[in-house]
Amino acid sequence: MTRLEELVTCDRIVCGLEANNKSGLLHEVAHIAAERTGIAAARIEDALLERERLGTTGLGGGIAIPHARIPELPELTGFFVRLNRPIDFDAVDAEPVDLIFVLLAPEEARVDHLKALARIARILRDGQLCNTLRCSEDREAVHGLLTKKADPISSTQPRG
Repeated sequence: MTRLEELVTCDRIVCGLEANNKSGLLHEVAHIAAERTGIAAARIEDALLERERLGTTGLGGGIAIPHARIPELPELTGFFVRLNRPIDFDAVDAEPVDLIFVLLAPEEARVDHLKALARIARILRDGQLCNTLRCSEDREAVHGLLTKKADPISSTQPRG
């Protein structure tokens, strides 16, 4: 079972990243993800860009959830990034984005991938939480904010 606090650990949170545009952001995120997963940055970047070509992952309200399936990835893996300055992300509301949650999933984790995306989107719809995330400089504080109401994402456990 994957819990949100396992999906995005403190070492996968970046506060104050600089990026000039969407492709630059995805390039930076791919390199961060490569360091943590051991998968080539170019492989991760290509998968994220390929997904963006299908349609933007910019949800509106300054939020984006870029995601991709990476067959060689052993488990769902998340990264949270707060940008110093918002960037154009082709978001559905045409507003710039500064809070990004990147989700990488193994090919076989289709249901868990979708459940994780839905859970992340629900969490980031909380405007007050997002405002607090925008002011938080400390990784541990950001992790706590993101996971304070964390519940299981996996479909492998029965609901009670």
